[in-house]
Amino acid sequence: MALDTDKETDTMNCIRVPLVRRRSGALVLLAAAATLLLSGCKGGDLVSYELPAKSAQYTFETETNGVKTVWHYSSAKATKVDTAALSPCIGELVGSNQAACRPEPLIFLRYDFDLALDNTARAGEAHEVTVVGYYQERLSDLPKVTSLKAETTFDGGSTWHPAPSKATGKNTFTTTIRNPQRGQAHKSVGLRISATDSQGNAVTQTIPLAYTLR
Repeated sequence: MALDTDKETDTMNCIRVPLVRRRSGALVLLAAAATLLLSGCKGGDLVSYELPAKSAQYTFETETNGVKTVWHYSSAKATKVDTAALSPCIGELVGSNQAACRPEPLIFLRYDFDLALDNTARAGEAHEVTVVGYYQERLSDLPKVTSLKAETTFDGGSTWHPAPSKATGKNTFTTTIRNPQRGQAHKSVGLRISATDSQGNAVTQTIPLAYTLR
């Protein structure tokens, strides 16, 4: 996972299916080429999966550049259009279906690792990471991220340690990682975030290499 020099990264930027929405009983995963190009990604797919129209719980998993994300969320058949013009449904793009649609309530995570210009943090010191939860652009019924749990690993994922987190703003949390001394850990620090929202939707994202120590 590449970290920009402004020390903020969105791990979902280069996932091949970043937009998820339901139209007339179908779960539509849309990776618009323009969106991918603007975010520095190459290529794009148009994929759909048939789902029952009735309300149900679903699990959706993706993995890109080693970052694994697992969503658990509720979904049902759309009864009205609930999506913004900048986030169209598949039928509006190909002109084949004008049924009601809306984005799925997936929680996406954005990180500010507050790293040095070489994407490192000091070993042996406490280090704060800011995590922001957000959703696809919607017109109504936007959930609120209500809780966030953070875990860290210093041995490549063999063991995980809880890291304290606190809410610091709307859908925003700060977690404090106590970096070990360089001789007591691998060079990298891994991060696992689990978040839930006011509608019972949840996400767990595992970043094997969040940042390195110096």
